Amino acid sequence: MDGILPIWKEKGMTSFDCVFKLRKILKMKKIGHSGTLDPEVDGVLPICLGKGTKVVEYLLASAKQYKGQITLGFATETEDAHGDVIEKTPVKELISTEVIDQAMKEMVGELKQIPPMYSAVKVNGRRLYEYARKGEEVERPVRTVQIYAFDRTSEPVFDEVNQILSWHFEVTCSKGTYIRTLAVDLGRNLGYAAHMSQLTRIKSGLYKPEDCMTIDEVREAVEAGTIEEFIQPVETALVDFDKMQLPSAVEKKVANGSLLEAKELPLGELQLPIALYQEERVVAIYDQHPSKKGMLKPIKMF
Repeated sequence: MDGILPIWKEKGMTSFDCVFKLRKILKMKKIGHSGTLDPEVDGVLPICLGKGTKVVEYLLASAKQYKGQITLGFATETEDAHGDVIEKTPVKELISTEVIDQAMKEMVGELKQIPPMYSAVKVNGRRLYEYARKGEEVERPVRTVQIYAFDRTSEPVFDEVNQILSWHFEVTCSKGTYIRTLAVDLGRNLGYAAHMSQLTRIKSGLYKPEDCMTIDEVREAVEAGTIEEFIQPVETALVDFDKMQLPSAVEKKVANGSLLEAKELPLGELQLPIALYQEERVVAIYDQHPSKKGMLKPIKMF
């Protein structure tokens, strides 16, 4: 089996749990996921099978979309609803939607983030959560991410008894974005301690919830002999690439993974790297050679 199997990861499972279970169910080893989801986050998790593992890096780089909830009033050590409370700033009155929307709008575009201590980012060969669990402080790297859209999707709900304020949101962002940190930073910009109180990934690359199967549904499809019907072609992971039909004059060269002269591919306005197709199937991705001027080299062969 080769291709992409979009999985609906349920809460309580790690992304590796999904891979581990699928290896057993599908009876194959060559499986990889395309972007970690925290155990308490559910949603779309594309799984790469067989030759599909060649496009993991492209799925990792694709835009992601989430829906969730932000709560003002207290912060936690994990930046979500599952950590110990480390700061409280009681919300004493309802904040206007205009103020909230403006603060969210100001976070759209290029954004600097410091990953949370409870994350898998490596510093000096160790995961940040390993430092956090031992109570050790370490300087965290600043990373640059892109927020393409960040919108409030519900009216704010003011809990006067607990002195907190919550609302739902949707965000579309680049790889490497920590939505927990986005929630915390938004709260700070509004003058309150905050945390991400709920999160679901609703899109990864092209894949949406309606494309997904649960682990149990995969097991049932394997038993019924219908699993192939649910596997998406590798090509669905390459939508961000310009594509062209492979010229017959260079078919043998490409089949052998040979270098090409740039003039051998009539690119026109197409941009490198370029996905080369034979009818509907991708056969290779070519890009500019790093040291040989005017030459193209294969970066992926299918």
